[in-house]
Amino acid sequence: MSEAPATLHARISQAAREVRATCPLAGSITNAVTVNLVANAQLAAGGSAAMVYLADEALALTQVGGAFYVNLGTLLPCHAQSIPAAARALRDLARPLVLDPVGIGLGELRGQILDELRDAPPAIVRCNASEAIALARQWGLLEGDEAQGPRGVDAQDAVDDARAAAQAIARFIDGAVAVSGETDLVASADRVVEVEGGSPLMTKVTGMGCSLGGVAAVYAAVTDPFTAALAAAAHYKVAGTRAQRDCAGPASFQLAFVDALHAIGPDELAAEAVLRERGR
Repeated sequence: MSEAPATLHARISQAAREVRATCPLAGSITNAVTVNLVANAQLAAGGSAAMVYLADEALALTQVGGAFYVNLGTLLPCHAQSIPAAARALRDLARPLVLDPVGIGLGELRGQILDELRDAPPAIVRCNASEAIALARQWGLLEGDEAQGPRGVDAQDAVDDARAAAQAIARFIDGAVAVSGETDLVASADRVVEVEGGSPLMTKVTGMGCSLGGVAAVYAAVTDPFTAALAAAAHYKVAGTRAQRDCAGPASFQLAFVDALHAIGPDELAAEAVLRERGR
């Protein structure tokens, strides 16, 4: 049976309340293009941020943080050790990992890391539609050619086309998948919720999806993966809708967006989030 919308809104509101009350630390290995926005978004949403590159740094953060975020953009050789090591440590500690498989299919290192993460999987995957389909194929969860070339950074598929892939991944990781698009899709193994809102300007600012992954990690530190992914996606859509009213273009939109992330309280998030649960 589908959960009542009021109950979904109550869950994301409670998650936001927990974040504001505890300021959870979510460490990140993220890409050089978006590291500043990821950190600022985590702080604005109510969490705490720490960005690292090296394996010993990542391992230290897994011991003290409530969750961890890995983004596969702009990979460096050191990530061949740091990302799998962090994932294994988080698995052993039963702490959540959030993964953004940016650029899946591009280069050998990215593919090798994703193969290793299959054995120490994330609790949440944040991606676009094309990345969801490619990841499901690489992990052997969908039929298709896993070696068909890069699918991200920009999606080549519609969000709805990734529904089966998202649920296959969610089932495999026993967690949640957030697929970003004009309407976001948040999936667990047995349910799908669409999240509406946002702004077309969100596609004109680099790092919006990357920073959503970082905020999902903040939420994952205080609640279950599905609620965390849903709360982060809703927080972003509401902030995007608000920011569009107060900007002149992409540059001022980014500033207004971070301000909106900070300004939206738990009750406002519940009141303004547009959620629609779909049939299984």
